[in-house]
Amino acid sequence: MTDTTADTVPATASTTPPAPLTLLGLGAMGAALAEAWLAAGHPLTVWNRTAARAEPLAAKGAAVAATAAGAVAANRLVVVCLLDDASVEEALAGADLSGKDVVDLVTSTPGTARARAAWVTGRGARYLDGGIMAVPPMIGVPEAGPYVFYSGSRELFEEHRAALAVPAGTRYVGEDAGFAALHDVALLSAMYGMFAGIAHAFALVRAESVDPAGFAPLLSSWLTAMTGSVAATAGQLATGDYTRGVVSNLAMQVAGVPTFLRTAEEQGVSAELLTPYFGLMARRLAEDGGEEGLTGVVDLLRG
Repeated sequence: MTDTTADTVPATASTTPPAPLTLLGLGAMGAALAEAWLAAGHPLTVWNRTAARAEPLAAKGAAVAATAAGAVAANRLVVVCLLDDASVEEALAGADLSGKDVVDLVTSTPGTARARAAWVTGRGARYLDGGIMAVPPMIGVPEAGPYVFYSGSRELFEEHRAALAVPAGTRYVGEDAGFAALHDVALLSAMYGMFAGIAHAFALVRAESVDPAGFAPLLSSWLTAMTGSVAATAGQLATGDYTRGVVSNLAMQVAGVPTFLRTAEEQGVSAELLTPYFGLMARRLAEDGGEEGLTGVVDLLRG
């Protein structure tokens, strides 16, 4: 079961002294994390394959380890923010993980996170996986709304919650180590679907005397209004009643598809971003009738 324990309180609100930690990886995201922890007074040990990237942080008080193993040895809490899973395995291969608390912030799949959790715990450490819902400029800026999904050891999360909340808010989503990656990718997948719709909308008006800057607020407000469908879809999935609260049923929506396709053709715009979804709508209509809404597409995607 998903646990959406959330924490957006910075560690500076605590009366306990800032905890020491190690950070492996100083790319754009890693450097942003390091800056936030240093600014909050956390003793920080860093390591990066390209040592020069650590120099600005050393000038601000970070201890720089010559090797990844040395950085791991320096502190109990070890945060990993490297390029990919292969980089994580390479960096930790020669380190003694006994008694360590490893927090992996590398973007991965649920299966990869679960495998990494088994690999780390098998070497005597506790494991927490993380999915960062932010870009580097948002890190350490609470008003920008950054947060990180965490899953895995609840004990590790609770013990280090204050430190983890310094660069970004925290949302614990369960003991299953794969859940942070699952939530991360699910949200990003929805984002790219939205971007596809935005690209198609702008393409339709692009060749006309429609000012993109004037069109943008209309598009933005329409998409915002349509986000109400998220809760409606969740409610239908929970009850299994895909007709509950339906205003525009599937039959009506499929009947309107030819208009969208003809408009795209008239405007000289490819409909390739929309036709896969339209195809699923037609399939669902053929299989289950037209009184439900669009929620049945979820079941088609699951095969």
